[in-house]
Amino acid sequence: MIGRLSTCLLFLGSAFLLAAPASDFDALRARVLALGEATSPPAYAPAGGFTPEGRMRPVFFESVPWRGRPTRVFAWLGVPESAGGGKVPGVVLVHGGGGTAFKEWVAKWNERGFAAISIATEGQTDRRAEGAPKGGSQWLRHPDGGPAREGIYADSAEPLVDQFMYHAVAATIRAHSLLRSLPEVDAARIGVSGISWGGVITSTVIGIDARFAFAVPIYGCGHLADAENQWGRALGASALYREVWDPMVRIQRANLPVLWLSWPGDSHFPLDCQAETYRAAPGPRMVSLIPGMRHSHPAGWNPPDGYAFAESIVREGRPWCVSQAVTREGSAVGVGFATARTLESAVLVSTADRGFTGNRTWTETPASLIREGATWRVTATLPSGTAAWFMNVRAAGLTVSSDFQEVR
Repeated sequence: MIGRLSTCLLFLGSAFLLAAPASDFDALRARVLALGEATSPPAYAPAGGFTPEGRMRPVFFESVPWRGRPTRVFAWLGVPESAGGGKVPGVVLVHGGGGTAFKEWVAKWNERGFAAISIATEGQTDRRAEGAPKGGSQWLRHPDGGPAREGIYADSAEPLVDQFMYHAVAATIRAHSLLRSLPEVDAARIGVSGISWGGVITSTVIGIDARFAFAVPIYGCGHLADAENQWGRALGASALYREVWDPMVRIQRANLPVLWLSWPGDSHFPLDCQAETYRAAPGPRMVSLIPGMRHSHPAGWNPPDGYAFAESIVREGRPWCVSQAVTREGSAVGVGFATARTLESAVLVSTADRGFTGNRTWTETPASLIREGATWRVTATLPSGTAAWFMNVRAAGLTVSSDFQEVR
């Protein structure tokens, strides 16, 4: 997932930015927020040389200039037939490292009745270079593409408008505007979902574009300068990340409902960084931490949880389940879950290990589940030496988690 870092660029960029006055960061932040004000739909056209599949079609849409020249973004766009003849909800899909605009992902959302646009954020198409191994360089670029991602914000020395994240955010917002312009799509019911790096982009965009109705960041999050892995090593000294690009800079603007989907063994995005991000977001939230989920594009888009969350938002206007306040007395812990659905089981997921969460051993132990009106009360006893924990409840194949808890 993580490409090679350009050490020289990182050093030079960090050295400059650490010395930059606050007014410079103010200007950069304002430039980023301005992307959310560009809400006119972009011009788009069929992608010549690419073949539509059913109701899905490949397109190019116009995006922001890179190094002074115009750019376009390759995408797959699919709009299902409406069962009742009305407008359908929609979603913008953002791939992770080594990915592209996946038509398979569009098809999954179309099957659920959502229009979907899956975008390629690195100037690539969905055609593999002949003989190329799977990875970030496997996809053929097109001549009008913007910047490819360089490691972890390794292009920090570039002008803001030429950086990968600036272009990825702009492309996501423009894809949103494109969906909103389609007569078959309900502009008030469009969300965004991203996997891994796409989850980072999603966590960033929801603090910039206030029009989204829901979001599902998968794995990716903010607050990564303090991560105890490659993210922290790359970003710990990066003032540009902390002051401009960290989703935490704008997450307080994210009033929309968000599902934070991941798993305890993820080796890229730690649960504590994810928790710092969702605790700072003021909108309604669900957390779903699925043991054994794994980290890949299919592992991210296959679970039913993201689709069920989106359906609850566009149909009912709220998450189908909400975790409530955590209580603790000694080793006895409890969490409430508010939902109209029937919860079938509950477990305590805990670890005695410390350090990076993806390297810890996580254990499931029984928890008590009792219905109290519209609330389900889950209680359990923390094993001796517990360092971190959360509760998981299940309903019809869906997983809902309490907030991640560190025992300090």
